[in-house]
Amino acid sequence: MAATVEDGGGKTAPTPPPPAKPLCGELVLRLLLFAVSLSALVVLVTAKQTEVVPVVLAPQLVFAPVAAQFKDSPALIYLLVALCATTLYSLLTAGSSVKSRGSSCAKRVFVLILLDVVYAGIMASATGAAGAVAWVGLKGNDHTRWNKICNVYDKFCRHIGSATALGLVASILLVLLAGLNAYSLYRRSR
Repeated sequence: MAATVEDGGGKTAPTPPPPAKPLCGELVLRLLLFAVSLSALVVLVTAKQTEVVPVVLAPQLVFAPVAAQFKDSPALIYLLVALCATTLYSLLTAGSSVKSRGSSCAKRVFVLILLDVVYAGIMASATGAAGAVAWVGLKGNDHTRWNKICNVYDKFCRHIGSATALGLVASILLVLLAGLNAYSLYRRSR
């Protein structure tokens, strides 16, 4: 039911809707999410280094160039896919925020909360998997005889560590966005 306002002649006219408030905080967080996830994506894709290392061939030890690439680990490929999806999602939702200009309905906000939580979960799991691989690369595992590789492939490890840290930041931004939208929906219900 629309509110009415009496004008000077005793007639009632519908109250104009309040001006739409720009969702500045949400838009800034979505643009920051885009920048962080795109940066992590670029850093991860450029993670490649070739070094000459000893390779054991049946009768002898030979030194050969061996490349370390992000494509060599399924966990890093998972991080790549999660970052691609998050980058696209952040770009689409930032555009949606600009298009709606703060006059979004409760249904849209609810859907954004759900999607933000889903993407936060995907990013958190991908970051955890990549972090585990990065830790083994950094420290090795004596019990399983997995040698550390970061003492040889230092540039590669810096790229993987940076991409993993940026993935963690993207996860935190998605949680903040979900909380911001949940608060917005809560405020509307009061």
